[in-house]
Amino acid sequence: MKLLSVTFAAVLGLAQLGIAQKVSGAAQGFASGVTGGGNAAPQTPKDINELKKLLADPSPRVIVLDKLYDYTGTEGTSKGTVCANWGEGAKCQKIIQDDCGSAAKSTGTWDTAAKTPIDVASHKTIIGVGNKGIIKGKGLRFRGGATNIIVQNIQITDLNPQYVWGGDAISFDGADLIWVDHVTTARIGRQHYVFGFNTSKRVTLSNNFINGDSPFSAGCNGYHYWTFEMVGKGDQITLQNNHIYHTSGRSPALSGGTLLHAVNNVWDGNTGHALEGGEATARGIFEGNVFTDVKAIVADFKGKAFFSPDANSNKQCSSALGRACEVNVLTKSGTLPPLKDTSFFGDFKGLEIAPATPASQAAVNVPKNAGAGKI
Repeated sequence: MKLLSVTFAAVLGLAQLGIAQKVSGAAQGFASGVTGGGNAAPQTPKDINELKKLLADPSPRVIVLDKLYDYTGTEGTSKGTVCANWGEGAKCQKIIQDDCGSAAKSTGTWDTAAKTPIDVASHKTIIGVGNKGIIKGKGLRFRGGATNIIVQNIQITDLNPQYVWGGDAISFDGADLIWVDHVTTARIGRQHYVFGFNTSKRVTLSNNFINGDSPFSAGCNGYHYWTFEMVGKGDQITLQNNHIYHTSGRSPALSGGTLLHAVNNVWDGNTGHALEGGEATARGIFEGNVFTDVKAIVADFKGKAFFSPDANSNKQCSSALGRACEVNVLTKSGTLPPLKDTSFFGDFKGLEIAPATPASQAAVNVPKNAGAGKI
């Protein structure tokens, strides 16, 4: 009986690994058509060094993560000036910078590895087994022309959460055709997702769990502020079916020349605001989304946006999306902003458009399906 149990467990483990080696579904929206590492033989890195090496090399690869890859402490610690810009309470984040102005100043110590993400080269698939694939203490970065990359079913966690500038989970800067799907990010020092100034096109972020519940925050209340920073010159981002939980701002910060399609996302608990952005060249369609317990939907946004206010107005979306937009739903939240700009709808021409369901369906399906371990 014992031998039978061991054999069954081994077979089950192999079956799970086999499932994990195959990407689930296909990207919708702007990253439609991405293939990542394609049919390359799956490889499971034995340790953090091999993982970093496989991600950075030029060959197409399918990289399977079946355990914790912990970079914490591997590059030592750093010390420097930190500023108490938001207060000196035990739950307040501090910011790593030399000039504190009028804020209280002290010396902080942080994990060095978290501040420098792992660069991912083109034609890679990174995929987790069940809920076991975890990268702790380092984020991932796509830059310098990196293209055709899939990241699915992994977790990225614990990047100096007590410090702003402590680390970013997922970074884009001059990349193209990237699909990030069923990824959980948690306890991040700065941004969960950050888009740099260099243009990143054809990006889809789908079915992700942005977990803003953190022991430290700018509001000193456990709600993470630094969520999505979108400042690229001409970025194209589909934000689809994501669970954006326990945040307080920059959800997203839509700026630069970014073109955003935000569809069927659930904002769940936000003590500040969701959308912000300081540049008139940013554009976004928001449809079929759910805002629950969000204090303010918009604060200080200077771009162009269409917030799908009603069925009649939403018919105008056919010129951008090839169909009418779905109405957004608000529950115990601030008022829907009077943003109905359609002047940028022609900018969606030629792009793949993600489908939409009614917001009532997203409210049920997204929280239970978003994040790692839910494929």
